[in-house]
Amino acid sequence: MRLSAMGDVAMTVPVLRAFSKQYPEIKVTVISRPFFKPFFDGIPNLSFFAFDDKQRHKGFPGMLRLFRDLKRLEIDAFADLHNVLRSKIIRTLFAAIGVKTAYVDKARAAKKGLMRAENKIFKPLPTMFERHAKVFQQLGFPLQLSDPEFPAKPQLTGELLALTGQKHGKWIGMAPYAQYDSKVYPTDLMQHVIDKLSENSAYQIFLFGGKNETASLDAFAKAKGNITVVAGKINLTQELQLIANLDVMLSMDSGNAHIAAMLGIKVITLWGATHPYAGFLPFNQTMENALTADREKFPKIPTSVYGNKQVEGYEDAMRTISPDDIVEKIDAVLNTQYPILNT
Repeated sequence: MRLSAMGDVAMTVPVLRAFSKQYPEIKVTVISRPFFKPFFDGIPNLSFFAFDDKQRHKGFPGMLRLFRDLKRLEIDAFADLHNVLRSKIIRTLFAAIGVKTAYVDKARAAKKGLMRAENKIFKPLPTMFERHAKVFQQLGFPLQLSDPEFPAKPQLTGELLALTGQKHGKWIGMAPYAQYDSKVYPTDLMQHVIDKLSENSAYQIFLFGGKNETASLDAFAKAKGNITVVAGKINLTQELQLIANLDVMLSMDSGNAHIAAMLGIKVITLWGATHPYAGFLPFNQTMENALTADREKFPKIPTSVYGNKQVEGYEDAMRTISPDDIVEKIDAVLNTQYPILNT
């Protein structure tokens, strides 16, 4: 099976955990970039094949080498959970030698109906998790996703523990950024959320992001004692360990939401130009915890699947999500799981 981008990879993990539990006699090999290997650590009967798109598996000759490399694994079935040009080449080559193949249906026509400005068909589409499960069903392995199991919370040690300190109170993760501006909550409103949450001494807040976002995250933190910027300070394995110990994650419609969800963490998501009806609500999360822009004021939402389409006049759509509502939602999630905090 073939995987690529971070959000795409994270969304496969709960499905593969379900497969491993329900078909323990079947060995699965995941094909993806080496960076993503930690996502799959600890899943029984699963091995990882590193796809080298820089050298050995680069270009069409590299695809042929990849096919020859995979043939040595004596694969009985090929599940294409990405359905892009590279994965299509590999699955076509396997099909040509008689290996059973199946691929994910990305429902492009249905998504166009949901995204178009006029005559919009505003109804929820099947989730990506359901679509992934259907691929395995087509290969003869029906899956049940309604009773998921998640990995145990790892113990924090070494450099990571030195950064976080021992856990006291409730840990909140926040990932304020996304790939496209139309999915990013306005800076001033996010500052309000962070400031309000930091007033509760029982909350420890961790800010996640890329190395290029460190300065912006430091500005959000304002050097407050219960806010820690982890961007650029930990590797992916450590990041997964930290996220697994959170009590809640606040994220845009981005990969961080799917990473937290694959680890069994409660996730509150903020949606601007996109919408969870496109099938990207994080795994095992509720629509109540997906806060969306006001469609009465901005009826063309969702305007695109990934947020890469800018619509004139919709720049302030996310301002219709109240920062106080976000704070209240986080408080509610924590107080549902744990005793009410004294502030």
